[in-house]
This record gives sequence, structure tokens and C-alpha cells, in this order.
Amino acid sequence: MRKTLYLKFILAYIIFGVFGFVVVATFVSSMTMDQLKKEKADTLYREATLIANTYASDLYNSETTLEAVKSQLDALDTYLNSTIWIINPSGRMILDSAAPMDVENEVVIENFDPTITEGSYYTIGNFFGTFEEDTLSVFAPITSDFKVKGYVVIHSSMSNIQTAVNSLLNISYIMLVILFLLSLIILIFFTEIVYVPLRKVTEATEQYASGNMHYEFSVESEDEMGYLAATLSYMASEIARSEDDQKKFVANISHDFRSPLTSVKGYLEAMLDGTIPPELHEKYLTIVLNETERLTKLTNSLLTLNNLNTKGMMLEKTDFDINNIIRNVAASFEGTCREKRIAIELVLTGDEMYVTADMGKIQQVLYNLLDNAIKFSHHDSVIRLETTEKHSKVFVSIKDSGIGIPKDNLKLIWDRFYKSDISRGKDKKGTGLGLSITKEIIRSHNEHINVISTEGVGTEFIFSLPKSEMEDDD
Repeated sequence: MRKTLYLKFILAYIIFGVFGFVVVATFVSSMTMDQLKKEKADTLYREATLIANTYASDLYNSETTLEAVKSQLDALDTYLNSTIWIINPSGRMILDSAAPMDVENEVVIENFDPTITEGSYYTIGNFFGTFEEDTLSVFAPITSDFKVKGYVVIHSSMSNIQTAVNSLLNISYIMLVILFLLSLIILIFFTEIVYVPLRKVTEATEQYASGNMHYEFSVESEDEMGYLAATLSYMASEIARSEDDQKKFVANISHDFRSPLTSVKGYLEAMLDGTIPPELHEKYLTIVLNETERLTKLTNSLLTLNNLNTKGMMLEKTDFDINNIIRNVAASFEGTCREKRIAIELVLTGDEMYVTADMGKIQQVLYNLLDNAIKFSHHDSVIRLETTEKHSKVFVSIKDSGIGIPKDNLKLIWDRFYKSDISRGKDKKGTGLGLSITKEIIRSHNEHINVISTEGVGTEFIFSLPKSEMEDDD
């Protein structure tokens, strides 16, 4: 594409130059010739009229001599570089500035017709066969007593006019060449500003199309081309990051599936070959059952997250008391908290706090967050659940005083299957999908969830929900 585009631009540039020369050689040449003919004819006609009204008129009125008029015509011939005639209506030559005066040898213009100009004051041709080349001839009548006594005819060779036209055309050609060369600046600008960046973009797209998403390029420009290059580079980096995340996803899911499957296979083989005696079968079958439950939980979480991302989340929004839901979820962890000697402190605004959301999915969010808080809390610690109201929003906080999350890992906790090195030691049954599902649920409600954590101090998750309008009506 880049070669074709550049060649097209070069071809257009050449065509522009060729057409420029064609226009100058045809239209400009023709218009220049017409203009110079008209200007020359106007000049000669004014001189012919002046001669007809002075010298020629005086000659016909016998107020001057033939020699005196001939002398004046010779001078004007040199000045105008044109031949001046005085002829009778019959075509008989009276005076010719280009020839010596000869009274004895009469010269007659055969077939002379002053109407040859056809309503104009000049004509172009050989003037009734008198000249061998085209000549511009102008007529001015000599009148006396309201009668035409003769004509003043001035001839100028068309070759002289053509020479003038060629001189002007040469100037036009030189200007055209200069403009053509100056227009190379446009070609240079196109090459540097458009073609070179476009070639980089094209090469980058070819690299990306072949799968090399880590190919780097840059276009130092702040215009649309630079924006296009930056956008393309950003897109490729996002795709590359997505591919890296996908590889991590596959690696994590492979690890999380392989571990329980290896345990199940190992225990079953040991029971079959007698390594584990029959009296211990129940114990290890219980372990196998726990591992299968872990696989089932992992599979269900994967299906849930996949449905959230592909089909979108179907919400069944209702108005419900978030405080009551929090109490119920906290009560469901009573046994686990008793084992770890963890207390759950509820700091709820009012007896009832109604929100508009999908109650089942918000229960899942609370369960995931509270389960994480208990899992990573120390023994003999307190988990605080709090609700607050601000600007028609209800904010729910789950705060623990556990191991905390390293600062570098805060942005990664929402990724699928992500587990920090610390959490892997404590979270043997976790799938690494709970927080991903939690974030998708909150996002589907057009709300936000944030995390504040200090390693070794604790973690606090805060999410928002829209306050129910039912309470405002009350």
C-alpha cells in the first residue's frame, strides 16, 4: 500500500507539471497572441487615424507636398517598425514608406476592397497577395467634404508579433518551471509528514498482524498521524498485555486444576494398590471429596465470571435492607469465626438502610469480601462491617486487621486467579476468582469498589450502592 500511495502522489505531481506546460503551450499561447494582436492593432489604428486626419488629409487638400508627406511616413515607419501606405479607393498606391517615391511607375493593388475588415478596423493575411507572409493591416479612411478620398493602411508583420508572444511565453515557461520546482516542497513535506509516518504505521500493523504485539515504534508528531500511531501502539500494548494475562490465566487455572486432580489420583491409586489400608479409606475419601468440591467451586466460579463478561450481567434489582443482608451474611460465618476467635463488629447506620440493587449478587459480594477478611485475619482479631450514607449513596466497608496486601499487588488483586505469594500460603482452597467476580458485580450496578491496604496492618474494601428512593418517599 505504501509504495502504491507514494507512486500515485509522484504520478499526480508529474501530471500536474505536464498539464501545466500543455496549458501554457496552448491556452496561454493563444490568449497571449490574441491580446498582443489586439494591442498592436489598436496602436496602429490610432496612428493611421492620426495620419489620415493630418498628413494624408493635407495632401488631398493640396496643403502639403508629396515629398513632405513621404518624409513624415518614413519617420513613422522607423518608429512603428511598420509599413505605411496611402492608397486610393481604387487600390492605386499614392505613397509607400517601404519604397522610394516613383511617380512614373504606378502600383495598383489588384482587387483592393476596403470592406475586407468585415466591420473591424484590421485584418490579417497577405493583403490581396501583396505579402508572402501573414501581415496585420489596419485601415483608416481619408475623408474630405464628407467623402472618402483614400485610405491610410499600416502593415505590421505577424512574425514580429509572434516574436513578442514567444518572449512572453518563455517568461511563462520559466515561471512554470520555478513553480514546479517550488512545489517540490509539498512533495518533501508529504514525504516527511505523511508518507514516512504512514510507512511506520503500516510496518507496525504488519508486525501486529503477524502476532508480534511487542513491536515498538514511534512517530514524533502532534497531528492526526501522531495520534494514530500512539493509538495503534497503545492498542498493541493492551493486546500484548491481554495475551500475557491470558497466558497467566491458563497457567494459573492449570495449576489450580492440576493440584487437586493430582491429589485425587494419588489417593485413589494408593487405596487401590493397598498403600492406604481399608481402615483409612474413609479419611482419604473425605480428602478426595474436599478436593472435588474445590474443583466444582472453581468450575462454577469460572462459568460465573465468563457469563458476566460475555453475556453481560442480568440484574434483578429490588429495594432491600442492606443492613439486614449484612447481618445474615455475618451470621453465616459464625462457626468459622469461633474457630479462629475472630469477632465481627457491625457498625450500621440506622436499623434499616434500603438500597436498590440485585440482592442475591450483593449477598455474593459480601460473602466473598467477608470470606477473604476472615481468611487473612489473625487469630483474636476484629473485622469491622460498616454502612454510611452520603449523597444518595450507601457505602459498605469491610475492614480487617490481617496480613494486608503489598503495595505493588494492589492493582493486581482484581485479576483472575491472582494470588499473592502471602495469600497462597494461607488460601489453600481459594480459586483466585472471588475478587474478579466481586468487581464485575459492582461494575454491572454502575458503582465502584476500592481497596485500602497496608501490609502487616490490614485491608479495607469499600463499595457503593444507590440508595433506594423508597426511603426518600417515606
